[in-house]
Amino acid sequence: MASIRDLRKRLALYLVTDDKSSPERLLTTVRNALEGGVTTVQLRRKHDDGRELVELGHGIRELTKSFGALYIVNDRVDIALLTQADGVHVGQSDISCRDARRLLGDKLIGVSTCTLEEAKTAERDGADYLGVGAVFPTRSKSDADMCGIDGLAAITQYVSIPVVGIGGIALNNLKSVVEAGADGVAVVSAILHAEDPRRASVELKQFLT
Repeated sequence: MASIRDLRKRLALYLVTDDKSSPERLLTTVRNALEGGVTTVQLRRKHDDGRELVELGHGIRELTKSFGALYIVNDRVDIALLTQADGVHVGQSDISCRDARRLLGDKLIGVSTCTLEEAKTAERDGADYLGVGAVFPTRSKSDADMCGIDGLAAITQYVSIPVVGIGGIALNNLKSVVEAGADGVAVVSAILHAEDPRRASVELKQFLT
């Protein structure tokens, strides 16, 4: 397992996939994003069946390995194990952090949180990092709870594990997320829907470093 210091660096620019692109196009975009400096890729596809997820997961694993980036699977512990992911990311309604740990051993586990109480619980239960949001309104997840910048800052001041801000984050509001204490930013549209995903990744990464 990576040290906390190393993990903070590797979570700096965190790309979360969506369901809008074909697997082939998505893999091309992921490659471009990694070339631009993305440090973690999370496979999150809510409408694909298991076989499609396994095939896509193998593709992302190969790409992230070649760029030295982390590969995380959203929710699906089985897919994470089958595709040799570095870990999983679970939400408040998914398998619990404790149960995921029983299955995954020392692989990374991230937990989505929106409140300070959720963050405290996740850290106590053994989460390696937190995904905190939504920081801003987001079209990528219309039902996301809002925690805002103030909620993000409250969590970063309390927990000792890395925190990644998520939700509506783009180049024009990135500064406030960093100033709130986030170790990294997770984005969807800012890269996946950019005209040039590689350039978008470069611009985001330059701001973060």
